[in-house]
Amino acid sequence: MRDEQIHEAIAILNEAVKAWVSPAVTIVATQGRDPFKVLVSCILSLRTRDQTTAEASSRLFAMADTPQKMAQLGVAEIEQAIYPVGFYRVKAEQILAISQTLCDLYQGAVPDDLETLLTFKGVGRKTANLVITLGFGKPGICVDIHVHRISNRWGYVKTNTPEQTEFALRKKLPDQYWIIINDLLVTFGQNQCTPVSPRCSTCPLYQLCDRVGVSKSR
Repeated sequence: MRDEQIHEAIAILNEAVKAWVSPAVTIVATQGRDPFKVLVSCILSLRTRDQTTAEASSRLFAMADTPQKMAQLGVAEIEQAIYPVGFYRVKAEQILAISQTLCDLYQGAVPDDLETLLTFKGVGRKTANLVITLGFGKPGICVDIHVHRISNRWGYVKTNTPEQTEFALRKKLPDQYWIIINDLLVTFGQNQCTPVSPRCSTCPLYQLCDRVGVSKSR
């Protein structure tokens, strides 16, 4: 994919994703754009299927939807609410610790800058960027496995890790696409351009994609 073709690719994706279900964290974000809920649901989503994430988030937020309320819960209560998300015991401890830190140091408000978010245990660049973009509506580029895989498969970037992809995209992706790129490529990656079987024969982006690393039989 040539650099100038990204505009056409995004336009096509904006139409294509209307037929598919949005990622669980995006759905949480659209229900009020609450940075705390985005932060917690993103932690829950790591190595967990979207449906499980959505259900766990709903159960947990019914019990506690602010850092103040969450900090009053015990780890066992959080564990019970979020099970069976992946690593639910570890995540329960992280969510409780983050909630307590927010109450103790930030007056119960989630910080809106990347570097501060990265100081919280369990918060990596993907989660921090998602909070910045979906929680606060500020510019950022959230790169997960879908964004990393697809942007390399397109031939738009040539990188080895999600972090390298984030910085490569920061250099070349037009600013107006920073916030939406994750939603678009996660939805696209879950429904069309999947890891093993990208379904190239039915892909609306077939003519734009270099199909790097994809078998010609696809």
